[in-house]
Amino acid sequence: MQEHREAAHLAALGREWIAAWNSRDLERVLALYDENSEMTSDRIQALGFDSSGTLTGKAKLRMYWGKALTLLPNLHFELIDTYVSPDSVVVFYQNERGAKICEYLRLNALGKIVQGSANHLAH
Repeated sequence: MQEHREAAHLAALGREWIAAWNSRDLERVLALYDENSEMTSDRIQALGFDSSGTLTGKAKLRMYWGKALTLLPNLHFELIDTYVSPDSVVVFYQNERGAKICEYLRLNALGKIVQGSANHLAH
C-alpha cells in the first residue's frame, strides 16, 4: 500500500508541475525544486546559457526560466500522462506549439526535484 501512495504522490507532483508552469508563476515552479537542483535541456544552450546544456542551482534556473517565460508569452502545457519510479516521475506533455515533450524529474527524500531533464522528440 505504501508503494501505491508514493506513486500517487509522484503523479500528483507531475500534475502540480504542469499547473505551476501554466500559472506562469516562476516562484511556484521553483518551489518544487531543491536549492542545488540540476536541469538539462537542449534549450539551455539555445537561449545563450551554459554550452553544456546543464544548469545547477535555483539562481541559474530562475534566470533561464525567467528568460524563457519572457520569450514565450503563450506558454501552456497540456498533461498527457505521468510515469513513476520509486524516486522519479516523467511528465509527458504537449506545449502550446503542439510539441510533445517528456520531462524527467528525480526527487530527493524530501520530495524536492534534484534533477530534471527535458527530452524532446528527435527529428
